[in-house]
Amino acid sequence: MSIKTKFAAVAFAALTVAGTMATTSSAQAKPIGWGWGVGAGLVGAAIVGSAIAANNGYYYDDYRRCGWVRQYDAYGNYIGRVRTCY
Repeated sequence: MSIKTKFAAVAFAALTVAGTMATTSSAQAKPIGWGWGVGAGLVGAAIVGSAIAANNGYYYDDYRRCGWVRQYDAYGNYIGRVRTCY
């Protein structure tokens, strides 16, 4: 699972929690109920956490293959190196 996928999963979970807390109903003078929002956040965190934990990475013959790859910008100028695993 790439870092972009992990970031998207965390962002989705945060939006879900924010969405459940931002729902409105008729105006009543009672304390805010955190039960549904916290419960949805815990369930979302459990789902995202289990998805991240289930990721074994990229293995080939029980070995992870990683290396350094050169990075260039849109104009062909050398920027630096980044570590990639394949």
